[in-house]
Amino acid sequence: MTQTPALKINPEPIGAERRIGQILRESGRLSPLDAERVLHLQRETGLRFGEAALRLGLISEEDINRAISEQFDYRYLKPGQGNFSTRLIAAYQPFSHQMEVFRAIRSQLMLRWHGDGSKTLAVTSPRRGEGRSYAVSNLAVVFSQLGQRTLLVDADLRNPSQHDIFALGRNGMGLSDLLVGRGGGECIRRIVEFADLSVLPAGTLPPNPLELLSRGAFDALLRDFSAAYDIVLLDTPGGIASSDAQTVAARAGASLLIVRKHVTPFSETDFLRQMLTAVGCRIVGAVLNEF
Repeated sequence: MTQTPALKINPEPIGAERRIGQILRESGRLSPLDAERVLHLQRETGLRFGEAALRLGLISEEDINRAISEQFDYRYLKPGQGNFSTRLIAAYQPFSHQMEVFRAIRSQLMLRWHGDGSKTLAVTSPRRGEGRSYAVSNLAVVFSQLGQRTLLVDADLRNPSQHDIFALGRNGMGLSDLLVGRGGGECIRRIVEFADLSVLPAGTLPPNPLELLSRGAFDALLRDFSAAYDIVLLDTPGGIASSDAQTVAARAGASLLIVRKHVTPFSETDFLRQMLTAVGCRIVGAVLNEF
């Protein structure tokens, strides 16, 4: 079994050591001449650098927010940057109402699940189209923003989507290839835009997904991942259409249920809950997706 390489933690201090003016200049948002104008106004008025630059009309509120985010190592992207899916609101809309919801979910998971030392969590839903992949991808980003070494595994070997959400391409190797010994650590893709986030896409679509996920190799992989990362999140297929989700969740040991308002019948949600519980999976919570 190929060991998954642990992520290296950057030993250098985070961006909070850098001043706003330095960040604005390094990013090209302020020219050296503009910076001198800002410093002149700052000396005259006593304003902070960013406030003075804003008063001169040299930067926008968005520029200030981005510079402050860089100071505190809280990364997010401009629209179009990174070519990620717009569904990845954690990358593009970090101050939106939806993101406050994801942060609240993260806080609850830290208390109810990760707080006892658990690291591996399957995110499940009864069927496709209920927001499961959308939820798990954004949760992966917000966990990484805590400085948690986070791995997102696309264990939906039937209709995977994480390669599209993170713009990884359709033809790369991934989980299925690892499970049959066709790849190693190179299957895991580091998301450079977020310091502590990696994604393992589904890889080659196999003819026998359930059998692959039922093998001991999958258990061994999860043990390797748990040793190398702080958080391991698994996307799964819909739990009603096949047994894949129960298999993945049983090996993860814990599951977060995603259901969609006005779409997911309660009977299906309860049926999936019972199936997961029957295979020894702990249900750590449920999320009602309204988006």
